[in-house]
Amino acid sequence: MTTVTTYPHLTFDAAGTARIGATRYKVQHLAAEHYHYGWTAEELLRQHPDLRPEEVYAALAYFYDHFEELTDLMAESENRADSAAAQAVQPLARQELLARRRAQGT
Repeated sequence: MTTVTTYPHLTFDAAGTARIGATRYKVQHLAAEHYHYGWTAEELLRQHPDLRPEEVYAALAYFYDHFEELTDLMAESENRADSAAAQAVQPLARQELLARRRAQGT
């Protein structure tokens, strides 16, 4: 027997990303705050007063129903951010900036 789980307060875009109703929030966004910061449903509601309790609880239910998939997405996102930060142009030291200014004659 197969049980189909529905999430009446969630919608899915063309890419299959779970979103909270017609809001701008992705379920992954709230799931990350819950997972990384340890925020409870009540804290999520305090942080996002535009959401209703049933929406937050639906997002958390979806998160736990798809735990591995969403935590893997979080890890991938973190790795991309770390990689981008490592490749970002590092600010020049003051000494190097002064040397460049002297070389330009200004």
